[in-house]
Amino acid sequence: MPVLKEVKEIADKIRNMEIRGAGKIARYAAYALQLQAEGSKCRDATELWEEMKAAAKLLFETRPTAVSLPNALRYVMHRAKVAYSGGADVEQLRFVIVTAAKEFIHNSKSAVRRIGEIGAKRIEEGDVIMTHCHSKAAISVMKTAHDQGKNIKVIVTETRPRWQGKITARELADYGISVIYVVDSAARHYMKMTDKVVMGADSITANGAVINKVGTALIALTAKEHRVWTMIAAETYKFHPETMLGQLVEIEMRDPTEVIPEEELREWPHNIEVWNPAFDVTPPEYVDVIITERGIIPPYAAIDILKEEFGWALKYKEPWED
Repeated sequence: MPVLKEVKEIADKIRNMEIRGAGKIARYAAYALQLQAEGSKCRDATELWEEMKAAAKLLFETRPTAVSLPNALRYVMHRAKVAYSGGADVEQLRFVIVTAAKEFIHNSKSAVRRIGEIGAKRIEEGDVIMTHCHSKAAISVMKTAHDQGKNIKVIVTETRPRWQGKITARELADYGISVIYVVDSAARHYMKMTDKVVMGADSITANGAVINKVGTALIALTAKEHRVWTMIAAETYKFHPETMLGQLVEIEMRDPTEVIPEEELREWPHNIEVWNPAFDVTPPEYVDVIITERGIIPPYAAIDILKEEFGWALKYKEPWED
Protein backbone atom coordinates (compact mmCIF):
# COMPACT_ATOMS: atom_id res chain seq x y z
CA MET A 1 0.00 0.00 0.00
CA PRO A 2 1.37 3.48 -0.89
CA VAL A 3 2.66 5.57 1.99
CA LEU A 4 2.80 9.30 1.31
CA LYS A 5 6.17 10.95 0.78
CA GLU A 6 5.50 13.34 3.69
CA VAL A 7 4.88 10.42 6.02
CA LYS A 8 8.10 8.71 4.92
CA GLU A 9 10.00 11.96 5.55
CA ILE A 10 8.62 12.18 9.09
CA ALA A 11 9.58 8.52 9.69
CA ASP A 12 13.13 9.22 8.48
CA LYS A 13 13.42 12.29 10.72
CA ILE A 14 12.27 10.28 13.75
CA ARG A 15 14.72 7.48 12.93
CA ASN A 16 17.63 9.91 12.43
CA MET A 17 16.72 11.92 15.55
CA GLU A 18 16.00 15.10 13.64
CA ILE A 19 12.69 14.80 15.47
CA ARG A 20 13.61 13.95 19.06
CA GLY A 21 12.03 13.91 22.50
CA ALA A 22 9.32 11.40 23.37
CA GLY A 23 6.43 13.89 23.33
CA LYS A 24 7.49 15.48 20.06
CA ILE A 25 7.97 12.05 18.46
CA ALA A 26 4.46 11.05 19.55
CA ARG A 27 2.87 14.21 18.20
CA TYR A 28 4.64 13.87 14.86
CA ALA A 29 3.60 10.21 14.62
CA ALA A 30 -0.04 11.19 15.11
CA TYR A 31 0.38 14.04 12.63
CA ALA A 32 1.87 11.65 10.08
CA LEU A 33 -1.24 9.45 10.32
CA GLN A 34 -3.37 12.55 9.88
CA LEU A 35 -1.42 13.46 6.73
CA GLN A 36 -1.81 9.92 5.37
CA ALA A 37 -5.58 10.02 5.86
CA GLU A 38 -5.97 13.53 4.45
CA GLY A 39 -3.71 12.91 1.45
CA SER A 40 -4.95 9.44 0.53
CA LYS A 41 -6.65 9.08 -2.85
CA CYS A 42 -8.52 5.95 -1.74
CA ARG A 43 -12.22 5.73 -2.55
CA ASP A 44 -12.81 2.59 -0.52
CA ALA A 45 -12.63 2.15 3.26
CA THR A 46 -10.70 -1.13 2.99
CA GLU A 47 -8.04 0.50 0.80
CA LEU A 48 -7.68 3.41 3.23
CA TRP A 49 -7.46 1.02 6.20
CA GLU A 50 -4.66 -0.92 4.48
CA GLU A 51 -2.82 2.33 3.70
CA MET A 52 -3.13 3.44 7.31
CA LYS A 53 -1.76 0.11 8.57
CA ALA A 54 1.24 0.43 6.23
CA ALA A 55 1.92 3.99 7.42
CA ALA A 56 1.57 3.02 11.10
CA LYS A 57 3.91 0.03 10.67
CA LEU A 58 6.54 2.24 9.00
CA LEU A 59 6.38 4.76 11.84
CA PHE A 60 6.34 2.05 14.53
CA GLU A 61 9.64 0.58 13.33
CA THR A 62 11.62 3.85 13.58
CA ARG A 63 12.41 3.93 17.34
CA PRO A 64 11.96 0.79 19.49
CA THR A 65 12.34 2.27 22.98
CA ALA A 66 10.24 5.47 23.11
CA VAL A 67 6.81 4.03 23.94
CA SER A 68 5.19 7.40 23.28
CA LEU A 69 5.42 6.63 19.57
CA PRO A 70 3.48 3.32 19.55
CA ASN A 71 1.05 4.71 22.12
CA ALA A 72 0.31 7.63 19.76
CA LEU A 73 -0.19 5.17 16.92
CA ARG A 74 -2.42 3.00 19.14
CA TYR A 75 -4.53 6.01 20.12
CA VAL A 76 -5.32 6.86 16.50
CA MET A 77 -5.36 3.37 14.98
CA HIS A 78 -7.51 1.83 17.70
CA ARG A 79 -10.23 4.38 17.01
CA ALA A 80 -9.80 3.86 13.28
CA LYS A 81 -10.10 0.08 13.72
CA VAL A 82 -13.33 0.42 15.70
CA ALA A 83 -14.79 2.66 12.98
CA TYR A 84 -13.63 0.38 10.15
CA SER A 85 -14.92 -2.76 11.89
CA GLY A 86 -18.22 -0.99 12.45
CA GLY A 87 -18.76 -0.48 8.74
CA ALA A 88 -17.63 3.13 8.28
CA ASP A 89 -17.34 4.30 4.69
CA VAL A 90 -14.12 5.86 3.41
CA GLU A 91 -15.01 9.44 4.36
CA GLN A 92 -16.24 8.45 7.81
CA LEU A 93 -13.03 6.50 8.39
CA ARG A 94 -10.94 9.42 7.18
CA PHE A 95 -12.81 11.76 9.55
CA VAL A 96 -12.25 9.44 12.54
CA ILE A 97 -8.50 9.20 11.84
CA VAL A 98 -7.99 12.94 11.36
CA THR A 99 -10.07 13.77 14.44
CA ALA A 100 -8.23 11.22 16.62
CA ALA A 101 -4.82 12.52 15.48
CA LYS A 102 -5.75 16.13 16.22
CA GLU A 103 -7.20 15.09 19.58
CA PHE A 104 -4.02 13.26 20.56
CA ILE A 105 -1.83 16.23 19.61
CA HIS A 106 -4.04 18.63 21.58
CA ASN A 107 -4.10 16.35 24.63
CA SER A 108 -0.32 15.93 24.47
CA LYS A 109 0.31 19.66 24.50
CA SER A 110 -2.22 20.18 27.28
CA ALA A 111 -0.57 17.41 29.30
CA VAL A 112 2.81 19.18 29.21
CA ARG A 113 1.24 22.40 30.45
CA ARG A 114 -0.65 20.59 33.21
CA ILE A 115 2.49 18.73 34.33
CA GLY A 116 4.23 22.09 34.60
CA GLU A 117 1.48 23.43 36.83
CA ILE A 118 1.46 20.37 39.09
CA GLY A 119 5.23 19.92 39.27
CA ALA A 120 5.97 23.59 39.96
CA LYS A 121 4.17 23.24 43.30
CA ARG A 122 7.06 21.05 44.45
CA ILE A 123 9.68 23.64 43.48
CA GLU A 124 10.64 26.11 46.19
CA GLU A 125 12.16 29.58 46.14
CA GLY A 126 15.92 29.41 45.64
CA ASP A 127 15.98 25.75 44.51
CA VAL A 128 18.90 24.50 42.46
CA ILE A 129 17.58 21.87 40.07
CA MET A 130 19.57 19.32 38.09
CA THR A 131 18.21 17.99 34.81
CA HIS A 132 19.43 15.66 32.06
CA CYS A 133 18.72 15.50 28.33
CA HIS A 134 15.81 17.50 26.82
CA SER A 135 12.32 16.89 28.15
CA LYS A 136 9.45 19.27 27.41
CA ALA A 137 7.59 18.00 30.47
CA ALA A 138 10.56 18.56 32.79
CA ILE A 139 11.23 21.97 31.24
CA SER A 140 7.57 22.87 31.75
CA VAL A 141 7.98 22.31 35.50
CA MET A 142 10.95 24.66 35.62
CA LYS A 143 9.42 27.31 33.38
CA THR A 144 6.19 27.32 35.38
CA ALA A 145 8.11 27.71 38.65
CA HIS A 146 9.97 30.64 37.08
CA ASP A 147 6.65 32.16 35.93
CA GLN A 148 5.45 31.94 39.55
CA GLY A 149 8.30 34.24 40.52
CA LYS A 150 10.49 31.57 42.10
CA ASN A 151 14.20 32.30 41.80
CA ILE A 152 15.66 29.00 40.59
CA LYS A 153 18.90 27.86 39.02
CA VAL A 154 19.23 24.79 36.80
CA ILE A 155 22.27 22.54 36.38
CA VAL A 156 22.05 21.04 32.88
CA THR A 157 24.19 18.06 31.90
CA GLU A 158 25.61 18.04 28.36
CA THR A 159 24.01 14.63 27.59
CA ARG A 160 26.49 12.99 25.28
CA PRO A 161 26.76 11.86 22.57
CA ARG A 162 23.94 13.87 20.94
CA TRP A 163 24.31 16.91 23.23
CA GLN A 164 20.60 17.32 23.98
CA GLY A 165 21.63 19.26 27.08
CA LYS A 166 22.63 22.16 24.84
CA ILE A 167 19.04 22.45 23.65
CA THR A 168 17.75 22.44 27.23
CA ALA A 169 20.34 24.98 28.42
CA ARG A 170 19.52 27.42 25.62
CA GLU A 171 15.75 27.02 26.04
CA LEU A 172 15.90 27.69 29.78
CA ALA A 173 18.36 30.57 29.41
CA ASP A 174 16.25 32.20 26.70
CA TYR A 175 13.33 32.00 29.13
CA GLY A 176 15.33 33.97 31.70
CA ILE A 177 16.33 31.10 33.97
CA SER A 178 19.90 30.93 35.32
CA VAL A 179 21.72 27.88 33.95
CA ILE A 180 24.92 26.03 34.83
CA TYR A 181 26.05 23.72 31.99
CA VAL A 182 28.28 20.80 33.04
CA VAL A 183 29.79 17.65 31.55
CA ASP A 184 27.88 14.45 32.29
CA SER A 185 30.59 13.06 34.55
CA ALA A 186 30.36 16.13 36.83
CA ALA A 187 26.81 15.28 37.95
CA ARG A 188 27.92 13.68 41.22
CA HIS A 189 30.34 16.51 41.94
CA TYR A 190 27.56 19.09 41.74
CA MET A 191 24.83 17.02 43.39
CA LYS A 192 25.90 18.44 46.76
CA MET A 193 24.63 21.87 45.66
CA THR A 194 21.43 20.45 44.15
CA ASP A 195 18.04 20.65 45.88
CA LYS A 196 15.96 18.61 43.43
CA VAL A 197 16.42 16.53 40.29
CA VAL A 198 13.77 16.91 37.60
CA MET A 199 14.01 14.70 34.50
CA GLY A 200 11.72 13.34 31.81
CA ALA A 201 11.04 9.80 30.61
CA ASP A 202 10.76 7.97 27.32
CA SER A 203 8.95 5.02 28.88
CA ILE A 204 7.71 3.99 32.32
CA THR A 205 7.12 0.33 33.12
CA ALA A 206 4.40 -1.32 35.17
CA ASN A 207 6.66 -1.50 38.25
CA GLY A 208 7.59 2.20 38.01
CA ALA A 209 11.03 1.82 36.42
CA VAL A 210 11.97 4.75 34.21
CA ILE A 211 13.54 4.36 30.78
CA ASN A 212 15.19 7.60 29.74
CA LYS A 213 18.30 8.96 28.05
CA VAL A 214 21.42 7.04 29.07
CA GLY A 215 22.92 8.66 32.17
CA THR A 216 19.56 9.17 33.89
CA ALA A 217 20.04 6.17 36.18
CA LEU A 218 23.45 7.37 37.39
CA ILE A 219 22.05 10.81 38.21
CA ALA A 220 19.09 9.28 40.08
CA LEU A 221 21.45 6.98 41.99
CA THR A 222 23.67 9.91 42.93
CA ALA A 223 20.64 11.91 44.02
CA LYS A 224 19.50 9.06 46.27
CA GLU A 225 22.99 8.90 47.79
CA HIS A 226 22.78 12.63 48.57
CA ARG A 227 19.14 12.41 49.73
CA VAL A 228 18.04 14.72 46.92
CA TRP A 229 14.51 14.27 45.61
CA THR A 230 14.23 12.83 42.08
CA MET A 231 11.08 13.78 40.21
CA ILE A 232 10.19 12.34 36.81
CA ALA A 233 7.89 14.42 34.62
CA ALA A 234 6.00 12.25 32.12
CA GLU A 235 2.72 12.22 30.25
CA THR A 236 0.53 9.15 30.83
CA TYR A 237 1.02 8.01 27.22
CA LYS A 238 4.64 7.27 28.09
CA PHE A 239 3.58 4.41 30.39
CA HIS A 240 4.38 1.10 28.69
CA PRO A 241 1.31 -1.22 28.51
CA GLU A 242 3.14 -4.38 27.40
CA THR A 243 5.21 -4.40 30.61
CA MET A 244 2.03 -5.38 32.47
CA LEU A 245 2.45 -8.78 30.83
CA GLY A 246 6.15 -9.06 31.59
CA GLN A 247 7.58 -7.80 28.30
CA LEU A 248 10.99 -6.19 28.67
CA VAL A 249 11.64 -2.79 27.13
CA GLU A 250 14.11 -2.97 24.26
CA ILE A 251 17.03 -0.56 24.74
CA GLU A 252 17.91 1.06 21.43
CA MET A 253 21.55 0.68 20.40
CA ARG A 254 22.58 3.53 18.11
CA ASP A 255 25.35 4.00 15.56
CA PRO A 256 28.92 4.02 17.00
CA THR A 257 29.75 7.01 14.80
CA GLU A 258 27.63 9.16 17.14
CA VAL A 259 30.38 8.52 19.72
CA ILE A 260 33.50 8.28 17.53
CA PRO A 261 33.67 10.04 14.12
CA GLU A 262 33.59 7.55 11.26
CA GLU A 263 37.02 8.50 9.87
CA GLU A 264 38.61 8.03 13.32
CA LEU A 265 36.70 4.81 13.96
CA ARG A 266 38.13 3.26 10.79
CA GLU A 267 41.64 3.66 12.24
CA TRP A 268 40.83 2.04 15.59
CA PRO A 269 41.97 -1.52 16.36
CA HIS A 270 39.38 -4.07 15.27
CA ASN A 271 39.15 -5.55 18.77
CA ILE A 272 37.64 -2.34 20.19
CA GLU A 273 33.85 -2.31 20.13
CA VAL A 274 32.01 0.99 20.53
CA TRP A 275 28.64 0.56 22.23
CA ASN A 276 26.16 3.40 22.11
CA PRO A 277 22.96 2.67 24.09
CA ALA A 278 20.46 5.50 23.75
CA PHE A 279 18.69 4.77 27.07
CA ASP A 280 19.14 3.21 30.49
CA VAL A 281 16.74 1.92 33.15
CA THR A 282 16.31 3.73 36.46
CA PRO A 283 14.91 1.39 39.16
CA PRO A 284 11.76 2.66 40.89
CA GLU A 285 13.55 2.83 44.25
CA TYR A 286 15.68 5.69 42.85
CA VAL A 287 12.59 7.71 41.93
CA ASP A 288 10.61 9.65 44.54
CA VAL A 289 7.61 10.75 42.48
CA ILE A 290 6.31 10.73 38.92
CA ILE A 291 4.52 13.90 37.83
CA THR A 292 1.76 13.23 35.28
CA GLU A 293 -1.02 15.43 33.90
CA ARG A 294 -3.37 13.50 36.19
CA GLY A 295 -1.40 14.23 39.34
CA ILE A 296 1.69 13.15 41.27
CA ILE A 297 2.08 9.43 41.91
CA PRO A 298 4.70 7.22 43.56
CA PRO A 299 6.46 4.85 41.14
CA TYR A 300 4.61 1.77 42.43
CA ALA A 301 1.31 3.35 41.29
CA ALA A 302 2.38 3.13 37.64
CA ILE A 303 0.39 -0.08 37.27
CA ASP A 304 -2.82 1.82 38.10
CA ILE A 305 -2.16 4.36 35.34
CA LEU A 306 -1.55 1.54 32.89
CA LYS A 307 -4.75 -0.27 33.78
CA GLU A 308 -6.81 2.89 33.44
CA GLU A 309 -5.14 4.28 30.31
CA PHE A 310 -4.28 1.22 28.25
CA GLY A 311 -6.39 -1.70 29.41
CA TRP A 312 -7.76 -1.99 25.86
CA ALA A 313 -4.26 -2.33 24.40
CA LEU A 314 -3.85 -5.73 26.03
CA LYS A 315 -6.91 -7.19 24.34
CA TYR A 316 -5.74 -6.97 20.75
CA LYS A 317 -2.79 -7.32 18.48
CA GLU A 318 -1.41 -3.99 17.36
CA PRO A 319 -4.09 -2.34 15.19
CA TRP A 320 -1.69 -2.20 12.23
CA GLU A 321 -0.71 -5.89 12.42
CA ASP A 322 -3.96 -7.74 11.74
